[in-house]
Amino acid sequence: MIIDKDTAQQTAGLLLQINAIKLQPKDPFTWASGWKSPIYCDNRIVLSFPPIRNFVRSSMSKAIEEKFGKPDVIAGVATGAIGIGALVAEYLGLPFIYVRPEPKSHGRQNQIEGFLEPGQNVVVVEDLISTGKSSLNAVKALKDAGANVKGMIAIFSYGFDVAKTNFESEHIDLITLSNYENLLEKALETQYINTEEHTVLKSWNANPAKWQMA
Repeated sequence: MIIDKDTAQQTAGLLLQINAIKLQPKDPFTWASGWKSPIYCDNRIVLSFPPIRNFVRSSMSKAIEEKFGKPDVIAGVATGAIGIGALVAEYLGLPFIYVRPEPKSHGRQNQIEGFLEPGQNVVVVEDLISTGKSSLNAVKALKDAGANVKGMIAIFSYGFDVAKTNFESEHIDLITLSNYENLLEKALETQYINTEEHTVLKSWNANPAKWQMA
């Protein structure tokens, strides 16, 4: 669920402005899942542009307080959301922790880095939601450590049905600054893509697991 239409459109425009969105309909990317994709979203580049970084930080922070109330701790999902998560925590004056995909194989073997007490309310920050699997893996680690996970906020979601199903099955509320639908609207409006590319991108999003390059 997006925060609101204006924020979604503005966020999409900013991501396009800094080329955080890469489009290669004729030479698709291969995701870790094995899916072929004509689009790649790299939100980590946001950190390199202070005005856009500040917009994302303040938008996320205000949305967290409005949707979830002020939590005890902000948690970032490693590695993509460590930077923006720390900025959100700083803006809200809250402690910050981050969650690895799996425990370290050496040292203290931590999966959660930082100080977390059982029973604390946590909001999780993500940069990008695809299927939601890695995001919900972080939620599980936090719950296993005794945290009360209030919900998750992300910069962008591809809007896949599988992600919606995954979040609903885990009873985790997800809000995002923008999503795929608003991205395509803004990309077409600003001539970042043409109508042919728009058609390709829509068809991919409808069934990414079985999409084939034309």
